[in-house]
Amino acid sequence: MSGYKFDLFISYARRGSVQKWLLNHFHQKLLECLADQLAPTPTVYVDRTMSRAVHWPSSLQHALRHSKIMIQLLTPHYFQSRWCRAEWYSMLEREKVLGIANPGQPMGLIYPILYSDSDNFPPEGKERSWQNFKEFANPDPPYQETREFIHFHREVNRVAADLVELLHQVPPWRDDWPDVDPPDPVLPPPVPLPRF
Repeated sequence: MSGYKFDLFISYARRGSVQKWLLNHFHQKLLECLADQLAPTPTVYVDRTMSRAVHWPSSLQHALRHSKIMIQLLTPHYFQSRWCRAEWYSMLEREKVLGIANPGQPMGLIYPILYSDSDNFPPEGKERSWQNFKEFANPDPPYQETREFIHFHREVNRVAADLVELLHQVPPWRDDWPDVDPPDPVLPPPVPLPRF
């Protein structure tokens, strides 16, 4: 299949509370805010919507390759995950092929959102400006009943406005975009059980 299938691809590490935050709050709120700003509503890929019995490494790679923009949810574990780095490096390579995200044309295809930390990120993880969501990093459902959630909604709405503007600038799809291979092995080997 050629061409774009998704407007946005959310890249995140599964460790820590960011996955819970993404599924409980951010993903749905982003969809709502995008729908308020653009019709038809931009499509967002999250790996939790993958069909059953699908070979997930291939599905992820295919979805990223056919997505216009990657949203990075930045945590310390993001940079420790070989799979997240493969997604990130794939988009960096695409930017190089397109000649963007450089001094001549600084706008790129990676939209970072800071969820936690940043002091312990590698230098290359600090090279882009990010949207700081550290104060909204509450993963639990009762957060939606607090006054702070109104501020969270406003910030997600700003992110949605940025993303809509970026979507209008994305170059046409090309079949020569490089894919950085996923780590080998993709999953760590199981820990042997003690013998009694």
